[in-house]
Amino acid sequence: MKQIKFSKVNIADSDLKKVNQVLKSGWLTHGKYTKLFEKEFKKFTNTKFTTTVSSCTAGLHLIFLALGIGKGDTVLVPAMSHVASAHAASYTGAKIKFTDVDLETGNITFNEIKKNFSKKIKAIIVVHMSGIPVKEIIKIKNFCKKNKIYLIEDCAHGLGSKINKTHVGNFGDAGAFSFYPTKQITSGEGGAVVTNNKKLFEKIKKLKAFGIDTDINDRKIPGVYNVKSLGYNFRITDFQSALLFTQLKRYSFNLKKRIKNAKIYELYLKNCKNIQFSKFSKNNSYFIFQIFVNEKKRNSLIQEMVKNNIGCSIHYATPLPYFDYYKKFNFKKFRNAEKYAKTNISLPVYSELKKTEIKFITNFLEKNTK
Repeated sequence: MKQIKFSKVNIADSDLKKVNQVLKSGWLTHGKYTKLFEKEFKKFTNTKFTTTVSSCTAGLHLIFLALGIGKGDTVLVPAMSHVASAHAASYTGAKIKFTDVDLETGNITFNEIKKNFSKKIKAIIVVHMSGIPVKEIIKIKNFCKKNKIYLIEDCAHGLGSKINKTHVGNFGDAGAFSFYPTKQITSGEGGAVVTNNKKLFEKIKKLKAFGIDTDINDRKIPGVYNVKSLGYNFRITDFQSALLFTQLKRYSFNLKKRIKNAKIYELYLKNCKNIQFSKFSKNNSYFIFQIFVNEKKRNSLIQEMVKNNIGCSIHYATPLPYFDYYKKFNFKKFRNAEKYAKTNISLPVYSELKKTEIKFITNFLEKNTK
């Protein structure tokens, strides 16, 4: 079997043509494709407001800043995620308090939130791990509303993930998405923030562009504007937006193929006693197809997969509070997150993955986990 890549960007010649058009135009930022993509993304997620940012991390950082989170505040963060989920809040000076996660999904749970709640908690970040939407999101949302806590959604894995037909990012005060190369659509680096709160949206828009009070296209006299607050340079380029725009236009079709591939994995792996995975769901965007194996065999199994040209990864190998930077802050054990980290393997599930390739992967796994 030839090399089966872990991820594969879905960039077509038509996408490159759009990028080339933007590059030749000389209008590389503040252009029409950024507006077009934001409009299309808003439509896809069914949110009221969308703004592009330089990365999902930048988006999360901006959300925390716009909500006024800072020194003296505490943010509740699930122990299983990319470190960006914790860093984004830490940038503001806020203290991080970690919670354990659901062993099957890696997601934060309502019970963990209640267990770790205190009056110092000003915000909770939920992460839709591997594309699996947080199933208790309504309970969590109501709890946050009752206790006047901000709810932020890390949707880095969640483009296309839904709960009761509502796209993730619509449940909290705001949500952030990632367009990193391994994600469902990509611009290399890049992200987007969604919200249904106009006031919050306007704050984020200004914060991402130096705190400038007037958009470049709305200035009566070019070069004349005011800066009323501290801001950052967290914008995306127009050629990145052009690349994203055309990918998003066909993403609904590609999402269906990802979901179909996940169903094929389930079919082939359902009788493998030594491999566990989350129950199949059409509401999962399947950023990855994640399996769990014996922790004593996990690393050697991955090495064998690589030798046999099977692309794979781990999401994630270390719980956030176990990193040295966060370990120094009130460290304690997180049983579920620790087991999740030691047993998970991420398999490819992208739209161009063939059924024969999935069959090869699952046959290999069944043989090598006995």
